[in-house]
Amino acid sequence: MTQAKTTNLAFLGCGFATSLHSKTLKNLPLQVGRFYASRDKKKAEETCEKFSGQGAFGSYEDALSSDQIDVALVATPPAQHLELTLAALATGKHVVVEKPPFFTSGDFDTVQSAASKAGKQVLIAENYFYKPVLLKLRNLLQSGVIGEVLFVHINALKEQKISDWRGDEALSGGGALFEGGIHWINFVANLGLKLKSARGLRPGKKEGMEKSVLANLEYEEGAVGTLYYSWETPSLFKGLRISKIYGRAGSITFESNGIFMIVRGKRKQIIFPGLKDIAGYRGMFTDFITALQAERPPEFNFGLAKQDLLTIEEIYKSMKSV
Repeated sequence: MTQAKTTNLAFLGCGFATSLHSKTLKNLPLQVGRFYASRDKKKAEETCEKFSGQGAFGSYEDALSSDQIDVALVATPPAQHLELTLAALATGKHVVVEKPPFFTSGDFDTVQSAASKAGKQVLIAENYFYKPVLLKLRNLLQSGVIGEVLFVHINALKEQKISDWRGDEALSGGGALFEGGIHWINFVANLGLKLKSARGLRPGKKEGMEKSVLANLEYEEGAVGTLYYSWETPSLFKGLRISKIYGRAGSITFESNGIFMIVRGKRKQIIFPGLKDIAGYRGMFTDFITALQAERPPEFNFGLAKQDLLTIEEIYKSMKSV
């Protein structure tokens, strides 16, 4: 049996996301070489040593110009994503971009054109699409266990202190919904129902960058829903939240992160979707790396990522019109 070719990936940026993804990739049975690039060569070398990587670069340009590198993973603040993605494509690299990927949905068209010209793929790192709880919800709703879906209620309230670039709209590209809530927009858009429209309401004082949003959702199949997202609402155990989906024949109650699910419908079940990959990172990178090696699109494709940003833009537009 022929052994899969090693895919060499360079992290552009050595912050939190790079640390998180390094741990995931290090523990996956995939042929992936991990390299690290930073504007601070010492930081790149220290990160490489910490995660037993294969090499370090003292600039993003050095990493992108290296013939060793097959894939660039853009893990800088969002303000740099478009520029670095286009630079990586120009040097013949595939690209994985952290979410939120770009400032506007129009940027996707610019990137798609550059990717087609380069003959390379651009993958958007949306781990929520691969969360075991979302995969299980899709299967349950498709099975009809609670009948026709009527209401979707997603609780994503939490208290999150902002002390880095996430609090700077010029670097992050937007407020709480754009920077973090975009993951939950992906969640509500991939339940197996087709999201038709979304409108937003901002509670509290309308000053500065928003930290809380209520999104009203409407699906093509007739279901309606709400998504509560916040950075300023304390929750039990700093993150334990309960969500619920109601149908004509029953309901599904689940812990929003995916710890447990309770199904009451045509059959009753208590389900534990899986703690091993509760955040979906293992599933995401397994799909991404195998997709690149097999020269096929990943399950979470470029079009789905663009649709998430279009939904965010729709919500922000509706909040300004109120």
